[in-house]
Amino acid sequence: MGKQIIKRTKLDIAKHPEGLEGPGFFATKLESVIGLARANSLWPLPFATSCCGIEFMATMASNYDLARFGSERLSFSPRQADMLMVMGTIAKKMGPTLRQVYEQMAEPRWVLSVGACASSGGIFDTYSVLQGIDRIIPVDVYVPGCPPRPEQIIEGLMKIQELAKNESLRRRDSEEYKKLMNSYGME
Repeated sequence: MGKQIIKRTKLDIAKHPEGLEGPGFFATKLESVIGLARANSLWPLPFATSCCGIEFMATMASNYDLARFGSERLSFSPRQADMLMVMGTIAKKMGPTLRQVYEQMAEPRWVLSVGACASSGGIFDTYSVLQGIDRIIPVDVYVPGCPPRPEQIIEGLMKIQELAKNESLRRRDSEEYKKLMNSYGME
């Protein structure tokens, strides 16, 4: 019998924010610590319809396990969520409800548009289907696909994490952000 060779890989350990460190202490900017905490504790609110909702279920299941990325606690209440995941076909009748859910979320909040239907209406170029959720709410990250694979949804989540980690604490008070919200009729 031959020997079985076990190859060990080096694990990537998350980098701590820049700062001063010494024996028994570490000092950094409060903004960096808050960004790190936000990025690794996103509470998603799934707004799922049709086949993209099924792919999201696969993403949450044991094979892909979205919980490994700090999003274990799904929130079905907008007031306890900070990341809205819109997946699947959104009918125009659902538009006001989607907007209301978005407005009820606390700041800071991020939006992930999953799949061709949520991003652009997909193959349903009809009077009853919203041709992209960005017509009613601002979107931070788009995940392409019809339906997208769980790996793509995880990549979209990781992009939201990067936004959360690097976002300035004052960005939501900036004139640019206020202008964006005003373009959607929100204040």
